[in-house]
Order: sequence, then C-alpha cells, then structure tokens
Amino acid sequence: MLSFSPPGHKQARGADPYVREVLGDAVFLGNLLASGELDDRRMRGGHLRRAEELMADAVHADHTFFTTCGSSLSVKAAILLVASPGEQLLIARDAHKSVVSALILSGIEPVRVEPRWDRERQPAHPPSAAAVDAAFDARLRAVGPLVTSPTPYGSCADLRGIAEACHRRGRPVVVDEAWGAHLPFHPDLPTWAMDAGADVRVTSIHKMGSGLEQGSVVHLRGDLVAPEVLKDRADLLSTTSPSVLIYAGLDGWRRQMVLRDRDLLAHALDLAAEVRAGIER
Repeated sequence: MLSFSPPGHKQARGADPYVREVLGDAVFLGNLLASGELDDRRMRGGHLRRAEELMADAVHADHTFFTTCGSSLSVKAAILLVASPGEQLLIARDAHKSVVSALILSGIEPVRVEPRWDRERQPAHPPSAAAVDAAFDARLRAVGPLVTSPTPYGSCADLRGIAEACHRRGRPVVVDEAWGAHLPFHPDLPTWAMDAGADVRVTSIHKMGSGLEQGSVVHLRGDLVAPEVLKDRADLLSTTSPSVLIYAGLDGWRRQMVLRDRDLLAHALDLAAEVRAGIER
C-alpha cells in the first residue's frame, strides 16, 4: 500500500535510515494527514468532532476545540473572537508573547492593567478584580479582559471577582489558563476558569497534562461568545496540515484524566505536601 498524498516520507520508507534508527518508525507511521488516513477532506467521518465533544464533557464545557499549534494559536484565536480592530482589550502588562502577537496582527488596542507585585516573594500576581473593574470604568470602550491564570509562577487570579465585574457589563472573560490543564480534575486544586465564570478558556495539554508538544484546547461556556465564530478565527490562523499525533495525544490525555484523575492528582498533591513540609523543616 502506497500513499499518493503527503507526508513525503511514505510511512517511514522515504526517511533517512539514520533518522529512522534514532526516532523509530512508529513516529513516521503515526504521522498521517488528518484528511488522508483519519478522515476525508471535509471531516465528514466526525472523528475529530467526537473527540472534542468527549473533552468538553470531561470538563463540563459547552464547546471544545483542539488546536495543534500550541496555546499561542489558541490565545490569538480567542482574542480575535472577543475583539475587533480598533476595539480595546484589558491586558496585564506581563502577558504572554502570543497576546502581543495577536494585538500586532489584529489592530486591537491594549488597555494595560497592572499586575500585583509581591515584594516578599518577588513574583508578579495577576491583576485584582478591583483593578479590572477600575479599568472598565476608565476605558468604557473595553470589550473585556484577557487574564493569565495560573501565571508561570503558579499563582491564580480572583477569577470569580473578575467574571462578576465583566458580566455586570455584558462583557466576556478570556482566561489564558495554559498552565492549568489539571485544575478541573481534583477538588483540592484552585477553581478552574469555567467554574469561576470564564467564557473562554485556553489551556496547554502539553504543560500540565500528558499530551504531546503543541497540543492545546479552547473551551467555551455561556452565551456571550459564539462557537462558530471561534472556529472561523482559529481556521484563519491554524495549519491545513494538522498533526494526527497531536490530536491523538489530546484525546488520550482526556481518557487518562477521566479514568484516573483523582488517583494521579492526589498522589501529586501528596508529594507536593511532603516537599513543602521538608522545606519548612
């Protein structure tokens, strides 16, 4: 059997023998075109859609979309979902590079909100709900905030307070929760964005989950954002040659968490408590 479509390595047969020896043929055998072996060009088989529905069900989101270009793409798509060129978006000054890239590409005007500086420990925490509320009052044209929570330092925002400030004004909340894929799966972890009232949540499954690099998802909940618009925005930015391996990694992590979430995370929390106690001693 021989494929007459990409990838050009032809299920490893065309790859360099040394590369095959180092990487193993399984990498090449799983490296398929989604529209070649997994489904047809229009995805009429519904396999990807079914995997996304299962992910949404696992975390009680209304809609979920997979992306294979990391949360950098997901953040850009989420920003384009809630704001248009010339509109204002509330953004913390320590936002991720993907946020800055989205502003450059879109012509959206940033309204900077100051993070909270922790003088004792020296990290920056997310802006407070009061700061977001004040920014809305000062900039009446702001369409909503993009909040990073958890931060790379591990601290979380007051997402409930921020969501209340936004929803009073009919504005959606976008949360860059790239480091929080695990949060929906154990009650002793901080509340994840959707349960705190967020409308759009981006997370990286390759950071705090067991997915492959570049695996990211966007979750939606509520009626302030339209899922079909998000899909259009993501299509503008995403590749036409998505990696089936990354899709499989996303789906496999979802299965792992649905079956074993409490055990895995309880063990991780026990280890963290043990380390904390040892440091204190």
